[in-house]
Amino acid sequence: MFSSLTTGIIAFVIATFVIVTAGSRLARVADELADRTGLGEALFGIFLLAGVTSLPDFAATLSAAMDSRPDLAMSNVMGSMAANLVFLGIADIIYRKANLEHAAASSTNLMLAALLIVLLALPLLAIASPPVSIWGVHPITPVITAAYLFGLHLVRTTDSKPMWFPRLTRQTVPDKPDHYLHGGLAQAWVGFIVLAAITGVAGWVLMEGAKVISDETGLSDTLIGGLFTALATSSPELVTTIAAIRRNALTLAVSNIFGTNCFNMLVIASADVGYPGGSIYHDITPVQMTWGLVSILMTATLLMGMVRRQRYGIGKIGFESALILSVYAVALTIVTVSG
Repeated sequence: MFSSLTTGIIAFVIATFVIVTAGSRLARVADELADRTGLGEALFGIFLLAGVTSLPDFAATLSAAMDSRPDLAMSNVMGSMAANLVFLGIADIIYRKANLEHAAASSTNLMLAALLIVLLALPLLAIASPPVSIWGVHPITPVITAAYLFGLHLVRTTDSKPMWFPRLTRQTVPDKPDHYLHGGLAQAWVGFIVLAAITGVAGWVLMEGAKVISDETGLSDTLIGGLFTALATSSPELVTTIAAIRRNALTLAVSNIFGTNCFNMLVIASADVGYPGGSIYHDITPVQMTWGLVSILMTATLLMGMVRRQRYGIGKIGFESALILSVYAVALTIVTVSG
């Protein structure tokens, strides 16, 4: 799409700006729709907002996969999931009233974290398995889709008929219907759909620019995808999470991150389907497993933090937030040296 390094960089920067701008408005519209539709912050964050904020990842990853660049595709989506989890640590730093995982406690978020660990293990099993594919698709790809759908059923059941309840404290912030924006429900839905379309197109343009940057600079697809495009395509999650916290929609902030990462497993499945060279899992470099393993480690750490529910930690952040930030820094060092 772009013929020179300069145009590629310009396209990358503009697409990133568009994604950040649209993402900052998504949280406001999503919070309103969560209240007006009656879904609540948790379910809306999982079923709708997560899918929308994943659109840049979906467009960018599928573009790279269809262009036979497996490392760029997988490092983008895998790196994005690790970055998303880091955003929860950043959000915990921003929310000063208490540990974010304490304030936003819910059985739904616990189930989401457990589901994410299960889903993350599946592509890693595919990478470690013998090179088997049916019509160019690995057998584990439909398993990922089925596990995701069944997991959503479990999450919805957990939300509607919870068997475990968090202990309510003064720092716990429940999901309560709040302020509405000006305009009707139809206007809110139109705004939500338009913002979703904008982020999706921007994600595709961003990856096209990233391909040129990788080719012209000589930087590896693993480094470009795992660092630059992953952070850029994940920016909607960061801005929507911060915006949700400022609106005191804490459940929406946490469920959006976990829900987005679960949805990104469908992005991995679509990359395998769209990859023309057979199964994408067998054509990527071993370093790609780093992001998957790191995401499992970070999710498990956050899960322990949500169960422990530490009210305050050092610097008023939870121990789990400090740990995931440290783990991500080590992972970046490993990928940078390997790439």
